[in-house]
Amino acid sequence: MEHTSLIGRIKTSLYRFAKRLLLVLFLLGIVIWGVYERGVMAGRVLRITQKGMVFKTYEGKLSLESFGALRNTSPIAETFDFSVERSDTTVIRNLREVALSGERVNLHFVKRYIKVPWRGDTRYFIKQVERSPVRP
Repeated sequence: MEHTSLIGRIKTSLYRFAKRLLLVLFLLGIVIWGVYERGVMAGRVLRITQKGMVFKTYEGKLSLESFGALRNTSPIAETFDFSVERSDTTVIRNLREVALSGERVNLHFVKRYIKVPWRGDTRYFIKQVERSPVRP
């Protein structure tokens, strides 16, 4: 009789442990891969580089070009740092092209809940590069 109740208690505690583990893994997945914000930033790409000793990530800087919008602020200080996932080769290629040409772009981004070292230095990840139409 006691043997059956011992096995039952072990099964119950294993079931509780498995439920908690799955809940923690689910929440961890949301935090790492979940999207907190989506948006667009406009400006000129100043640089796109590959960085890192262990984890090679693509990092960039966008000049927001809001000269005079913020009082007593240097135009250089008005920048937007971003990361690009290694698998987004088209985005990386487009960013390199616009950084060399100096043309104005709209960068569509997603903001993650947290930053993790193997993805990038920031929580902002560029998903699309949209070249601004040339004004006459």
